[in-house]
Amino acid sequence: MEFRRRLYFLTLILSAGTLNPDAATAKVLLRQNEALGLAFPTGVTMERRTSFLTEAQVQTVARDCGSSVDSKVWTYYVGRSTQGIAGFAYFDSHKVRTMNETVMIVLAPDATVRFVEVLAFAEPDEYMASTRWLDQFRKKALNDDLMLHRGLRNITGASITSETVTRAVRRVLAVHRVLADSRP
Repeated sequence: MEFRRRLYFLTLILSAGTLNPDAATAKVLLRQNEALGLAFPTGVTMERRTSFLTEAQVQTVARDCGSSVDSKVWTYYVGRSTQGIAGFAYFDSHKVRTMNETVMIVLAPDATVRFVEVLAFAEPDEYMASTRWLDQFRKKALNDDLMLHRGLRNITGASITSETVTRAVRRVLAVHRVLADSRP
């Protein structure tokens, strides 16, 4: 009986997250609507779209980005101004080491990266990518130079973060290419 009581209380403590020190340090840096405000300033209208990738498209994305694709469903935002399409905003959530990170990747109409913004980061702060490091993605397209130690620098002391963000950017660019190819 004592064992069951201890197990019950241990289950309660674990489910409350009190034994997970990283849970207390999880940070939401920007909410989605705030981030979209950065992506599409005043005067730009936003349209939310959801696309469903076929199995062939998933394989193409995986080949083009060099990593697996966990979802066939992609929701993204298209910004339009009086001059036409102003850009695209995608959100990518992934694990860094053991905790989650969410980034917004904003693309220009020419399918290059306008900017990358960290929205939520649950790992310790010292592993988070700096704005300066994220700025190296600006104006990059999906090609062989969009890789660490080629056209991108690594983050010293946070190489897993730099790898996961780079994979996210490559994945979004590959998804965007596939979606653009399938539009009428």
